[in-house]
Amino acid sequence: MKFIHGVASCCSIFYFFGGMSIKGNVRVNRRIRVPQVRLVDEAGAMVGVIATNEAIQMAEERGYDLVEVAPNANPPVCRLMDFGQYKYELAKKAKEAKKKQKVIKLKEVKVRPKTDEGDLQTKCNSIRKFLGEGDKVKVSVFFRGRERAHLEIGFKVIERMKEILGEEADIEKDAAQEGNTISMILYRIRKTVK
Repeated sequence: MKFIHGVASCCSIFYFFGGMSIKGNVRVNRRIRVPQVRLVDEAGAMVGVIATNEAIQMAEERGYDLVEVAPNANPPVCRLMDFGQYKYELAKKAKEAKKKQKVIKLKEVKVRPKTDEGDLQTKCNSIRKFLGEGDKVKVSVFFRGRERAHLEIGFKVIERMKEILGEEADIEKDAAQEGNTISMILYRIRKTVK
């Protein structure tokens, strides 16, 4: 059994990258307690079904770890490999997968019931930019004090913004009142070019 920094390498894997952890119960060396295993050597060639003790001895002689890669198979499939390198490869693959993900953010554009036409045009330009970057946009019309008595003005502002944006924005959640605000959420469907 190999010891890495005072901890047996046959324990569960808990290692971190970018604030996230990868967890997995991978049995290694003497932690594998089945009588027989299907062994794959370090080159990837199938050795066959052999006794677990024999597989562990073979791994120690060659300077590798015996790692259980398919525990649900009958008998479990084990492979001769460097366990530290295996953990490194897992972390690297997970990091690459995370890098390829696109995180959609929700941006917010705030307007008032008294916002002028020119300012609405500017706000709509900002919305176009956010939608072009693949983000969703929440448009909020804020009311203060006595302005709440005239919610219809806020709905007119929202309708005017819809006209300005035209078909450049799709509506995920249409205009609705939430306390002192009227809000809607916009997004853009990627159009595929034929």
